[in-house]
Amino acid sequence: MTKDNNITVHFIGAGPGAPDLITIRGLEHIKNADVVLYAGSLVPVEIVASAKKTARVIDTAPMHLDEIILEMKNAFADGQTVARVHSGDPSIYGAIAEQMRKLDALGISYDVTPGVPAFCAASALLARELTLPDVSQSIVLTRTSVRASAMPAGETLENFAKTGATLCVHLSINNLKNVVDELTPHLGENCPAAVVYRASWPDELVISGTLGNIRERVKKQSITRTALILVGPALGESEFTDSMLYNENHTHVLREKNKT
Repeated sequence: MTKDNNITVHFIGAGPGAPDLITIRGLEHIKNADVVLYAGSLVPVEIVASAKKTARVIDTAPMHLDEIILEMKNAFADGQTVARVHSGDPSIYGAIAEQMRKLDALGISYDVTPGVPAFCAASALLARELTLPDVSQSIVLTRTSVRASAMPAGETLENFAKTGATLCVHLSINNLKNVVDELTPHLGENCPAAVVYRASWPDELVISGTLGNIRERVKKQSITRTALILVGPALGESEFTDSMLYNENHTHVLREKNKT
């Protein structure tokens, strides 16, 4: 990436869906852009509605990589700025690395604005902390291989389940049977599980259960896309140790030892 103030392409995380969950910086980039490219299958049109009237607003859902890059290349040639809007946070399954690689080869400058990830919106909707003391202190963001790229060796649900971390399984709702089958031997049928459909959208839906019953509950809702699978003890645990962060005997640079 060229480190200067003349950025042509702004990669923007639009957040999970709700228009008011995009960052102020991301929204300003959209408002000021001459060309707005957004992934219409995952980004609501309301998020790009603030684009200026003269902007070219293009849904890239039916486009392939080279077509998208051509739009950026043409904008660069015309001295225009581009807002490239992705769902959630672009660092997670955002497919921006391949775009940035192409832009590097073309000498086109860019930057990245983060967004609220889907797993954060899902945990907020569940009103659950995913990292509980003495229960789980790690979160695994992963997916399974269906039609997408193969998973690297070692990155298996079985290996992740053995850690006891809270698992957030993306892009796998159509592979839910395999997810359940692979996790159950290690976490047990009673392990809490949830499927969150389109968190923060008007039609958001939460299906809660366990590894033993989550498939049947999801089937009744006929959900086949745009859903996140969450699994782990932290989703259902109410008996856990309080964090040391606010313990009265815990001291740090901003909190002196209790003298009473």
